[in-house]
Amino acid sequence: MVFTGWTSCPILATDYKIKQSARWVLDSLQGNFLIATSQMPDPRFQRQVVYLCSHSLEDGALGLVINHPLPHTLSEIMEGANIPVPEINMPPIYLGGPVEMDAGFFLYSAEYETENFLEVTETLRLSRDIKILWDLSRGVQPHKFMFALGYSGWAPGQLEGELADNGWLVLPGDEEIVFNTPDDRKWDKAASNAGIDITTFGDVTGSA
Repeated sequence: MVFTGWTSCPILATDYKIKQSARWVLDSLQGNFLIATSQMPDPRFQRQVVYLCSHSLEDGALGLVINHPLPHTLSEIMEGANIPVPEINMPPIYLGGPVEMDAGFFLYSAEYETENFLEVTETLRLSRDIKILWDLSRGVQPHKFMFALGYSGWAPGQLEGELADNGWLVLPGDEEIVFNTPDDRKWDKAASNAGIDITTFGDVTGSA
């Protein structure tokens, strides 16, 4: 499996500004989940859970879908990049969203060190640094990580409009759901942890 999206710099999209250390701001939903509701008009996001990695009123939002695994593993990415594959079971690749689907993203725990990253929360980072693949080939890896192709992106004000139209439910992000919950349970588990039965969720939407 070959793709062209590797870069050693922290730029995630040509028109999207990424700082090496992004901080929580009052108007930001960064670090939260977006749960698609029954009123989601875009079929690509039905029953999807997006983890928001960056969000501001000025720059828009960027997130990764965390419950859409592809029928490929990270070993195929490493083979395509001519990087030795370690003799361990490699994790699946996720479809992070419909934007730049040939670009790869690592969401990982912050104890792992690499120079180019976006700080999502105090414990999670986002990076496109190919160094992570080389470290994996040597048996060095973050304690928790997932790899996605593509991302979910919103222009300034776009996400706010979709929230007003009740397409998304905003819920607290939870690393247990991101990394340790079966993919087919993440959508309802994220909602049930907030006391919501998403399968019967109707007209009451907003933030929990």
